[in-house]
Order: sequence, then C-alpha cells, then structure tokens
Amino acid sequence: MAARPIWKGQLRLSLVSIPVEVYSATKSSAKIRFRQIHEPSGKPIRYEKTVPGMGPVDRDEIVKGFEYDDDSYILLDPDEIDAIKLETKKTMEIVQFVEQGEIPPIYFNKPYYITPADELAEDAYRVVRDALRDSSKTGLCQITMRGKEYLAAIRPCGDGLLMETLHYEEEIREAEPMFSSVGDAEPDAELLDVATSLIDRKTAPFDASAFTNSYEEALRALIDRKLKNKSTRRVESEDAEPRPRGDNVVDLMSALKESLDEAEPGKKRGRRSSGSSSKASSRSKSSSKGGAKSSRSSGSQKKKSA
Repeated sequence: MAARPIWKGQLRLSLVSIPVEVYSATKSSAKIRFRQIHEPSGKPIRYEKTVPGMGPVDRDEIVKGFEYDDDSYILLDPDEIDAIKLETKKTMEIVQFVEQGEIPPIYFNKPYYITPADELAEDAYRVVRDALRDSSKTGLCQITMRGKEYLAAIRPCGDGLLMETLHYEEEIREAEPMFSSVGDAEPDAELLDVATSLIDRKTAPFDASAFTNSYEEALRALIDRKLKNKSTRRVESEDAEPRPRGDNVVDLMSALKESLDEAEPGKKRGRRSSGSSSKASSRSKSSSKGGAKSSRSSGSQKKKSA
C-alpha cells in the first residue's frame, strides 16, 4: 500500500512558499501487535468506561479532569478544549537556522520525510535542500498537526528533506539529579586506556542493516510455525484536504533576493505596502505559468527568534 501524507501545505522560507507533503519516516507495521482474546469464547476483549459503584457510563457524560491536587480535579468540557485547539495551519515557516549537530540528541522525537507536492515545486525544493546542505545548517520551524503545534528541525536527507519533531524545553527532564550519585572521581588511568583501545577497535561506519531485532524475529518464527500447524486453535471475529496548487510558488530568484535584502542588519522591518503585496501577487501568477526558477543564493541570513 502506498504511503499517505499526514500533512499537506506550504514550506515557507521568507518570501518563498513551496507546496509540500509530509510522510511518516517510520513504519508501525514493522512491529507485531496482538489483540487480547477471551479464550473460552474466542471473542476479542473490549473495554468499557465505568465508574466505581455505577458501572458503565455513556460517552457524552464524560469530561476531562485536571488533577491539581491529590484526588482533586478541575473539570473541562470537551467543547472548551476543542475551542482552543489550533486549526491545522497549512504553512510551516523556517524562522531560524542552527549549525548541524548543535541540537542535543535528547530533543529529537519523531522523523518525517518532506517531499515536493508537484513538479512545479521541485526546483524551489531542490534549492532549499542544497542551500541547507552547502551551508551545513538545520532549519527550525513550527508545524501544526492534528490540532497540536510541534517544534521541528529540517535538514537534508539523501535527495530530499528530513523533518524531525523536537521536544520543547519544558518536556526535557533535568539530567543532573539522575547522575548526581555518579560523582566526579577520576577513573583508573590503565582501565581508561584499555576501554579507549576497545572502543577504537570496535569503531566502524554505522550500518543499520547490521542489527536485527532478535525478539521480533523469534516472535515471527513462532507465529509462522503456529500458522502452518493445522492443530493450532483459530477463532473468527465479526469485528469488523485538497492538494495545494503549485501556482503560489513565487519567482524564486526574486523572492530570495528580496528576502536577503530584508534580512540585512540595520534595515527596518514592518508591514509591506499594498504595492509590495501586489508585486508579490503578480510574481506568483507569473510563476504559475513559467514554473519556479532554480538558483542558488549565498549571503548572510539574520537569525530570527523562533
């Protein structure tokens, strides 16, 4: 089955907007999943929402509760929560760049592939990809998916772009209390030398295919044997947004140059006049006929606060 995009919208770099699609980079199907079965009847186990002393309750009687003290909750109605959910924005704007390797690994959460949505977007997509690669930079943006806003890092990955969602600072647990008992005593010099030599001897290029999940392999082998065995007990159960158009890719060279001018130190920033907006609109319409022009732009990029 072909992969389906989980997000469609615009990747924006200053005045350049590129229609893109975002795909999960990992496969949940690679993991074996089980369903709990009631052995005597052979039927799947279902879970009911219940209240002690009352039994099952209707779904429309359930609200969310935040425990602000032991066994004390403040109640929130589902409509109140839905009212503040972020609408799925159709733009993720790169607002800052950092050196590759500057983000601590503990911040990385989940990887996604970013692809151009159509042929018209490919030229601009390649320019952004190659500019990130040549400058050894990672772009930072925020993206809204499923009503939640995520911090994300974008960097080159082979012929494309990889987006990795990041944890926010408040989500990271402080490491110091965990390691406080380790102490700062110097290790034995001879033991350190032996450990370093062992590390050097076992150092090699990373190859993910060299590692296998032995538990999953054994589990699959067990399932295969059970399937081939005709005496194995079996049960039957009765359980049973439009793609963004490419005509908003503005003339790439003009947009990059204008973005570079706006980013120069000392220049005042503010809302562009209606005349500028008209020019941008005109460029966009022109682009829809001729396609995005591919070019590389070099220069200094003033960092913005994310």
